[in-house]
Amino acid sequence: MGQPKGTRHDAAFESCAKACNDCEQVCTSCATHCADLLAQGQKDHQKTLATCRDCATTCAAAARIVAAKGPFADLICTACADACKRCGDACDQFKDDPMMKQCADECRRCEKVCRDMPARTGAKGK
Repeated sequence: MGQPKGTRHDAAFESCAKACNDCEQVCTSCATHCADLLAQGQKDHQKTLATCRDCATTCAAAARIVAAKGPFADLICTACADACKRCGDACDQFKDDPMMKQCADECRRCEKVCRDMPARTGAKGK
């Protein structure tokens, strides 16, 4: 943080913020999908509804903090990666459902970017 504009650190922060934002949108769509399935009586989607909703909220916070190159970027990236792992695992249980597969795939992508973020930027808590 505090890096000059245009450095590889800037690109890493921007890339991570975009991955988090993209994942938030997919998780929000998937939560809506799960709510619809739950309303149709598919009670096995109650857990994925909650995981997708919470993952979307975590990704939104991560996107904001990382975009601002905030001092807690390393903390939120770890939390976001962990949330994406859990959400991806939950959605992976429904591989035949295209929305659930899309969510699991997007979560895996975001998880990887967030896990790599501190190493790419040197962002570590003080």
